[in-house]
Amino acid sequence: MNRTFLGLLSVVLSSLTLACGGSEVGEACDEAGSTDECEDGAVCTNEESGAVCRLLCKETVECPAQHACNGVSGTSLKSCQPDKQ
Repeated sequence: MNRTFLGLLSVVLSSLTLACGGSEVGEACDEAGSTDECEDGAVCTNEESGAVCRLLCKETVECPAQHACNGVSGTSLKSCQPDKQ
């Protein structure tokens, strides 16, 4: 019974996170290529330090300064990724 409760609690908390739009741009996420984990208009993107939500884009002009619009590995999506130093 305890496992059932914990499983249900996990589902409820996950649903609340998704209902709120997920992680914000710049916050950690788990599944690269997923748009479900991030707020609207963002995608989970692999980086050297781990996966992070980044703005979706089609061209670099849509990105903040010092970011470039590059492909997200394993998808046909692009995100605004920090320029490599």
